[in-house]
Amino acid sequence: MHLLCFLCLLCGWIFPSALFILEVTSISKDLRINEEIRVKEIRLVDEQGGQLGIMSPKEAIDIATEKGLDVVEVAPTGRPPVCRIMDYGKYKYEQSKKEREARKNQKIINIKEVKLRPNIEDHDFMTKTKNAIRFLKDGDKVKVTIMFRGREITHPELGKQLCLRLADHVKDIAKVEKVPKVEGRNMTMVLTPISEQQ
Repeated sequence: MHLLCFLCLLCGWIFPSALFILEVTSISKDLRINEEIRVKEIRLVDEQGGQLGIMSPKEAIDIATEKGLDVVEVAPTGRPPVCRIMDYGKYKYEQSKKEREARKNQKIINIKEVKLRPNIEDHDFMTKTKNAIRFLKDGDKVKVTIMFRGREITHPELGKQLCLRLADHVKDIAKVEKVPKVEGRNMTMVLTPISEQQ
């Protein structure tokens, strides 16, 4: 049945059973709180981390309500599940704040491509080199691709010389991460900014 639904999605056919399977596979990241906890017994931990023992969810909710807090299921796979008394709104706010900080601090590295031909003119080569320098200064990696046509593939050493020549022009700001290698009718080399390696 799952294979049929997968094939239907690939071909663009829509059947209710295919839609049903897609809806079931979505998983919520939210924790269960208060009345959403539907087990007979839970192990309750207070806001300081102290053990309050095993009790029913209703008793735990009563204790948390007296303190103006929530009961949050933190370990649903435990036997019995472990719940903690906390301010759930504050917890969610701090989690989203941490995620925003993590996203702000991460550096997304893109791979830009510079394409060359083995018999490229000097002026065109310098233009491509300037583009590679600009990409590297922006913090991106550069994939250098030498495209061979016809019988040019019988002289891969020309492509290698071209790659090494470009690497020599950018040696102050970049290092060769992947040495020149023939892949099909192309030769590729990857340059990475020096600052990223340190």
